[in-house]
Amino acid sequence: MGTFIDRRTFLRGAGVAMALPALYQTTTRAAGAKKLDDVINAAKQRMVMINTGLGVHTPFLFPQKAGRDYDVTPYLEPLQKVREDFTVMSGLSHPGVDGGHSAEKSYLTAALHPGRSSFKNSISVDQYAAEQIGHLTRFASLQLGTSSSRSLSWTRGGVEIPADDSPSRVFARLFLDGTPDQIRQQVAKLRDGQSIMDTVGVQATDMQRQLGKEDRQTLDQYFTSVRELERRLVKGEEWAKKPKPKVEMKQPKDIKDSADFLGRTQLLFDLVHLAVQTDSTRLITVFIGGTNAPPPGLEGVEEGWHNLSHHGRDEKKIEQLKIIEHAEISVVADLLAKLKDAREGDHTLLDKTMVMYGSNLGNASSHSNKDMPMVLAGGGFNHGQHLAFDPKANPPLANMFVSMLQRMGLETDSFATGAGTLDGLTPKHG
Repeated sequence: MGTFIDRRTFLRGAGVAMALPALYQTTTRAAGAKKLDDVINAAKQRMVMINTGLGVHTPFLFPQKAGRDYDVTPYLEPLQKVREDFTVMSGLSHPGVDGGHSAEKSYLTAALHPGRSSFKNSISVDQYAAEQIGHLTRFASLQLGTSSSRSLSWTRGGVEIPADDSPSRVFARLFLDGTPDQIRQQVAKLRDGQSIMDTVGVQATDMQRQLGKEDRQTLDQYFTSVRELERRLVKGEEWAKKPKPKVEMKQPKDIKDSADFLGRTQLLFDLVHLAVQTDSTRLITVFIGGTNAPPPGLEGVEEGWHNLSHHGRDEKKIEQLKIIEHAEISVVADLLAKLKDAREGDHTLLDKTMVMYGSNLGNASSHSNKDMPMVLAGGGFNHGQHLAFDPKANPPLANMFVSMLQRMGLETDSFATGAGTLDGLTPKHG
């Protein structure tokens, strides 16, 4: 009879205790690890996922007509310079995700009922990818936000990964080398992680001898994943010793005015562009939040973005909201244009970068999480279209996540509530 191993089983050595996780967390990459790395590097796709927390007024975004010959709406007008490089999607939502603003937590996880007190989040799609490809770049992933109080990234254990709202600090992390002493300290920390793996080695071997065949196979799978983590730590040490890439941009100054979401977003997008261009990371999330104060520099806007998003169909408020959201989408369009103007081999950088822009709110005024505004650009998909889904019988939004993961070279047919790729979203080549 096999031996059952639960969470309370530990391996101990030299003062270190390493708990064995639940078996569902075990991943086996062993022989296929290098092959998968080769596939990912060949694809070299990036994924940038943006959420605008106060929604988008969809009558100004969604065309009336589906297909490639769609009508240009006010919000799609700034994007027309990259018309053949993006798809606008209407009618999509996460099934079982409700709670108004609380659905921010489930934007990239699709975890059910985020507004309930018993809610526990699951892993976000960027972190799912980071578990498999994060070691290939200096930074496994990057979390950005116009406010540090909101992030889109969540670990497998449902823990939020804080976003960084300081462009100056992010620039330093990406492009400024530390002092020799700081580099030595970083390497020492990584080596401590590796030594933990070493200290439990003897006890692990002894445990395997005591188990039956089936349990030995299960434990071997787990230790394979541990060795994979060790391999990532070694890779991290290598990155710590390598000089960071040099860029022409100077370290930006942080904008202190929290109401200036536009200026803050532009600085963050500048860093997104540089991070992608230097292949510093391939996974980036950006949360754009609004405030109750009127944003500076937008003529005709007299109220804060948050108040205007709850317009109650007041035409004067909607007109002010239109100015704010049009300006925001124009900044997104500028990022896409920059990526399209840059080359990477035979492709544009936009062809090698999927940029998803949208919101967990389909209607911010009523706090509805249905019919979410979604735009997906780049990544080598067949774009230039409006995919119109039935809001009452739509595929899960997570199907698009599956399409994106596969585009990155990851072998998966499901993620969260997604059980396949998104209909109508196909790669240019196969």
